[in-house]
Amino acid sequence: MLTVFTAGLRLFTMSAIQKFEVLFVLGGPGAGKGTLCYHISKQYGYVHLSAGDLLREQRMKPGSQYGELIENHIINGSIVPVAITCSLLDQAMQASDNPHKRFLIDGFPRNQDNIDGWNEAMSDKCIVKGVLFCECSKEVCTQRCLKRGAAGSGRSDDNEEVLIQRHKTYLMNTLPIIEQFEKKGQVYKVNSMQSPKKVAEDTSKILSEIGW
Repeated sequence: MLTVFTAGLRLFTMSAIQKFEVLFVLGGPGAGKGTLCYHISKQYGYVHLSAGDLLREQRMKPGSQYGELIENHIINGSIVPVAITCSLLDQAMQASDNPHKRFLIDGFPRNQDNIDGWNEAMSDKCIVKGVLFCECSKEVCTQRCLKRGAAGSGRSDDNEEVLIQRHKTYLMNTLPIIEQFEKKGQVYKVNSMQSPKKVAEDTSKILSEIGW
């Protein structure tokens, strides 16, 4: 009897723990994902986690075991192993004291391996509400990245040579992921070529639609 009670209590405790709610924010390099997340966070108080920023921070940490590996992927426009990215995202969510427990994850997942790794490591901890898709032309994306680089963004991938590979990686690997979510009715599109204010207004309507 005690064993049954203990097991039942454990199951109740697990189910009583509130899962994190996650909205993936995807789009091409320079599509305005970070800017949009900034405005949403400011308006609603949700936490913005940039997979790229977390990786860049890890790369800069003295003695980081992943620093060189991350840097090699960044300068080549390729995708960092999912175990590293999921670990950093998990740590950031666990460390947050945000009362909403709602997170905008910008720039992830970027390929099928990312999805598989996320499902394995995070599905018990998070509820994925869908994908907020920033629609933006390749030309505008490129102009924004080059302008950002010229302004001293400090990002080693904001240059013309790496951008060619980044766009290729996005088209080959990330768009199919967006299409997967679209088939499940979980893609929410916003025209991110508009002004930041208009994009934020359109996104507010989307958040109401998904119950955020």
